[in-house]
Amino acid sequence: MNKSQWSLILTASSLFALLYLCFDTKPSKHKAIESKRASSFASTDINSMLVDAKANLPAQASASVMALEGDLEKAVLDSVKATAFKNLSSYWYQLEKSGIAGYYAEQVAEITRDEEAWSIAGTTYSICLQREQDEKIRSFCTEHAVQALEKAASLNPSNIQHKVNLALVYAENPPKDTPMKGVLMLVDLNKQYPDNPIVLTQLGRLAIKTSQFDKAVERLSKAVELEPSNKVATCLLAQAYEGLGDAAKATDFKSKCEKLPGN
Repeated sequence: MNKSQWSLILTASSLFALLYLCFDTKPSKHKAIESKRASSFASTDINSMLVDAKANLPAQASASVMALEGDLEKAVLDSVKATAFKNLSSYWYQLEKSGIAGYYAEQVAEITRDEEAWSIAGTTYSICLQREQDEKIRSFCTEHAVQALEKAASLNPSNIQHKVNLALVYAENPPKDTPMKGVLMLVDLNKQYPDNPIVLTQLGRLAIKTSQFDKAVERLSKAVELEPSNKVATCLLAQAYEGLGDAAKATDFKSKCEKLPGN
């Protein structure tokens, strides 16, 4: 995948970290046990996903995975390990196992600790949410997507895309106690940045998803007005007008969508 493909695809944690670091009163032995237990749970989770995925791989794909894992085992320098993790992530993504691809992308971010790597990991996990039906895998991908995107946002708070992607993760798999969390995050971003095409486009997408076609047209039209080259908003406008039953405008925007460059 290229950089543009990755980028298209998602405060509370900082406050938690501050409280944890400053006011933790648990004995060090207990902390070590809990840390080990948490690490073991995450490891068992990804190992289970790998075992299940590998069991269903055709021979050629299985051999390719083994070769890539061999490259990782031989890696000593962090830079070489990062490359090996990237290759594994990319290959598992090609195999349409985005949860595993996200895990390896996350390992890259743990090494490089830069904004782009965390963003790639987070958006890869968010793709897992769109593709997977298994609740255990969705839960794993949600948790790790949130962590990765929050880290990306903390490294560059001015990049609104990270905040939008985070909101979309919550919209795709809402917390049971706050089912509207993702939508409310986008609405809040819209209040802060009323003329941001990214926010307007995603609000328009969600409006289509809930059959609120009037709202979708309003938000997407503004996004296209602000950014005429916005292919996503233009294509979504065709869907929104189709939902309203306006065949002429739906056809018009579908034609415009097809003419704009991009995926």
